[in-house]
Amino acid sequence: SYLPAINHSYPLMVAITLRKFHSFKILFTLFTFPPLFPITVNSFYSCSGSSMSTTERSGSGTITISPKNEADQSGLVVISHGLGDSAEGFADVAENLSASMPYVKFILPTAPTQKVTMNMGMPMPSWYDIIGLDERSNENCPGIEESRNTIANILEAEHQSTNLPYSRMVVAGFSQGGGLSLYTGLQLQQKLAGIVMMSAYLPAAKKFSVTPGLEDTPILHCHGQQDPLVTLAIAEKTKNILTTKKGVTAYELKSYPNLQHSVNLQVLADVKKILR
Repeated sequence: SYLPAINHSYPLMVAITLRKFHSFKILFTLFTFPPLFPITVNSFYSCSGSSMSTTERSGSGTITISPKNEADQSGLVVISHGLGDSAEGFADVAENLSASMPYVKFILPTAPTQKVTMNMGMPMPSWYDIIGLDERSNENCPGIEESRNTIANILEAEHQSTNLPYSRMVVAGFSQGGGLSLYTGLQLQQKLAGIVMMSAYLPAAKKFSVTPGLEDTPILHCHGQQDPLVTLAIAEKTKNILTTKKGVTAYELKSYPNLQHSVNLQVLADVKKILR
């Protein structure tokens, strides 16, 4: 487990990047094609929330789910949505996770709206521009440094306000957000407890470098075997680059039969298990 329950001596932190389409069901895509690429929707978690937490929404689009008693907090989850979505996309799942991890605060930021080249230049919430999936198109990812700073600043702000160590922080994400989480987590100045990626890949590989000392940061990469957008081959190549060229030593890639570019109950169960 990356972050087992503790006796409230210090908080833990988790950053997850995911996407949801409507209540009771969430669906994850890397791109929004006209018409939308057909992907199976997996149902899970209703918006029941937790009587032990409170939910607040800010004008900037950030959602914060906190223990009702601030003294009970011993963790933080930062959830950043996927391409084209907003913080609302994962609020119900975060509330359900809060019910089973009542010591955790969840912060869900919303990505800036910007034009996405791969989507014919249409503006939408996006952590960085996506020009294409091939290596040359994926070299720069304009906007990724700003988004990396956004996530890093959230973690640092919580660290400063609660004095929690970075060794109790995890960053995680789905698809574009998983790429951002990987890109952020291995380039911090402090070592995290772990990184979780779902149907994701390494963005901006050409300019990416692991901060010395972070090579053994645990990474869990969950990926559907039938993913037609970010294929399993891309996931395997990401692992290969990180372990053979970037010095990463603790990378677990788990694949799921019949799962496309989506998240199902088994993926969420595995993520929850590794976090707890």
